[in-house]
Amino acid sequence: QVQLVESGGGLVQAGGSLRLSCLASGRAFTTYGIGWFRQAPGKEREFVAAVDKTGGITNYRNSVKGRFTISRDNAENTVLLQINSLNPEDTAVYYCAASSSATYGSPRSASYTYWGQGTQVTVSS
Repeated sequence: QVQLVESGGGLVQAGGSLRLSCLASGRAFTTYGIGWFRQAPGKEREFVAAVDKTGGITNYRNSVKGRFTISRDNAENTVLLQINSLNPEDTAVYYCAASSSATYGSPRSASYTYWGQGTQVTVSS
């Protein structure tokens, strides 16, 4: 079992940057694939980015490619999401999630068992 806590969200102007952090506690963090998802008001939760258990394989939603970067530090039990060139359409609650089965970094939310509480990102125009 793993517990996840996100941080780093906030209010930022369009064009700005944020770095979101997902800190994991519990056992065997290195056996989990980690994903970031987001949910805007009135919309369904959507995949943003994922990283495999080693950190060597990443996967991104097309609309964030080139702007978002996911990375992990297994020594620190942390997964980071660097988000640049933010626009108002990026406004959402961002969640990290862990999967012990989809260790390659799945884009499917159903692959993930453990979820954090989310961190709010708001981008003003």
